Amino acid sequence: MQLYPLKFEPQYLKKIWGGNRIKNHFKRTNIDFEKCGESWEISGVEGKESVVSNGFLKGNNLNELIEIYMDELLGHKVFLHFGNEFPLLLKLIDADDFLSIQVHPDDKLAYKRHQSYGKTEMWYILDAEKDSYLINGFNKNVSKEEYLSLLNENKLTDILENVPIKAGDSAFIPAGRVHAIGKGILLAEIQQTSDITYRIFDWNRVDDEGNSRELHTDAALDAIDFSKIKDPLIKYTATPNQSSNIATCPYFSCNILLFDKYVEKVFVGIDSFVLYMVIEGAFTVNYEGGSEIVKSGETILIPACIEEISFDPLMPSRVLEIYIP
Repeated sequence: MQLYPLKFEPQYLKKIWGGNRIKNHFKRTNIDFEKCGESWEISGVEGKESVVSNGFLKGNNLNELIEIYMDELLGHKVFLHFGNEFPLLLKLIDADDFLSIQVHPDDKLAYKRHQSYGKTEMWYILDAEKDSYLINGFNKNVSKEEYLSLLNENKLTDILENVPIKAGDSAFIPAGRVHAIGKGILLAEIQQTSDITYRIFDWNRVDDEGNSRELHTDAALDAIDFSKIKDPLIKYTATPNQSSNIATCPYFSCNILLFDKYVEKVFVGIDSFVLYMVIEGAFTVNYEGGSEIVKSGETILIPACIEEISFDPLMPSRVLEIYIP
């Protein structure tokens, strides 16, 4: 049978820094615990594969579908490069407290140590309390020796770039960038498929049993880019009723689409699946053979074999449009 736009069951993760924004903002009544820090919207990570929630493929996980449909699902060039591994991980993250200060390895280091891809990512801010900020890189060029000295003196934050943010802002976090999500922030994260994080500093925090989380001081050293950050936030312009680029890198391209009228999308030449992460609103996705309603907080995957779709808004809508460039 023909592939169709696919929706997936979210996977919820409890975190020491999590809150209730994902549940409340997106009306996720199935979250039955406190401190929900992450909702994995689409994942091919081994052991955490997303499961289809609509249509005749309901109940199948994403990696099973890739084994069956291969380039029909992913696109020819994407399948040649990644094989049966889905290349992106999309999350909603609720930071009710600061996340740890951390860094991710690049592809070369991650493959050497973990036989994995590295982790370059970007954030799109959905909601932020007044005075909320991100930590994004260093505020000056730093030597390894100075970094270690300040880390040991509990003064690492003296050399980190604090970036005030508001809803609609976006930040690009390449592998090697020291970073942290600040308190009071709800965001969408687009990243390479990788679950490798080197935790540098965790605010001297302990869990309910009085245990500190593991730090990865030595492992992080070889991953860190010690240079001063140049652009802490992405500058972009959103044009109504058409896709507007926020960020493009070798691992993903992300556009913003704000629309309040009928929109047609033609994917000839992209040779990739396309993901739509609905930030607000609701609309009908029309495709040859049927239609699917999606609403705020949902993510839908358009298989590469579908060359044309259209959107009929049920209300003004805002979506992130993501694919492999």
